[in-house]
Amino acid sequence: MEKKEVHMDKNRDIPVLAVSGLSVSFLMYDGIFGQKELRAISDLSMQVHAGEILAIAGSSGSGKSLLASAILGILPENAVTAGELRYHGRLLTPELQRRLRGTEIALVPQSVDFLDPLMKAGAQADGHRKPCPTQERRRIFHRLGLPGETEKRYPFQLSGGMARRVLVSTALIADAQLIIADEPTPGMSLQQALEALRMFREMADGGKAVILITHDIDLAVSFADRIAVFYAGTTVETARAADFQEGGAALRHPYSKALWRALPQNGFEPTAGFQPYAGNLPKGCLFAPRCSRRTAKCMQEVPCMRVLRGGEVRCFYAE
Repeated sequence: MEKKEVHMDKNRDIPVLAVSGLSVSFLMYDGIFGQKELRAISDLSMQVHAGEILAIAGSSGSGKSLLASAILGILPENAVTAGELRYHGRLLTPELQRRLRGTEIALVPQSVDFLDPLMKAGAQADGHRKPCPTQERRRIFHRLGLPGETEKRYPFQLSGGMARRVLVSTALIADAQLIIADEPTPGMSLQQALEALRMFREMADGGKAVILITHDIDLAVSFADRIAVFYAGTTVETARAADFQEGGAALRHPYSKALWRALPQNGFEPTAGFQPYAGNLPKGCLFAPRCSRRTAKCMQEVPCMRVLRGGEVRCFYAE
């Protein structure tokens, strides 16, 4: 799908959301009386502007959904965070998160368990908006392939795919400035998934900021403006979506290139090794144990993010 050009204005340089050096750890019991800190996200940074879709890609356990919870302020009580989150330049404090959650910041959660089992689908889709936008809701339900009677059904009366489309509708109906869609398309047919992503694209073209968390890079590149690649709880590259379409040479980080090579149309080539567990992270570059270009420096030092060829990369030797 062709993406509309986003015109620069005086506020364009202020992101809707800026995440800088975010880390998320969990306090865990260690033995009977001891505690240890399990770091799940370390030094994660990204930005999303009005008028764009930022897709976040990476394997399971890379911190994508944790980032969404951190932005919304819905992490478990044993979570310990550091770093900085800013919304339109304002520090995103717990109090501000509570005020914005569900109004200016909307979440399309990954699990259909987020639907209230005691509330009908139509009322859940309307959310906090008053008066209820009945016609708008029905228009969106129709575009998502939901039958008219869906609004009168409870979640247990919906199939998994229908429940997920109701979740998508909640963000589309809300007048939010920032939409976080966490794996919004599993359980949908290809046409339903494409229609949902077209609607997110329309929201971005209308000036909203959209974060699309996904495993499906093929779908993401057709609708997103940029893609942030996560690995083991950190950002390793931010690239134009077009870079993933142009091929591995356009990408910067070895892990991004590995993701590209793993796509079916590019040979389905696996990468040896595994993403490190949060409780057993390597000392230097997190990808170094799996990287064919690693050096002694990679095994000892953590590279910083740097600007390269119109994107950003966390690698000593990317060129």
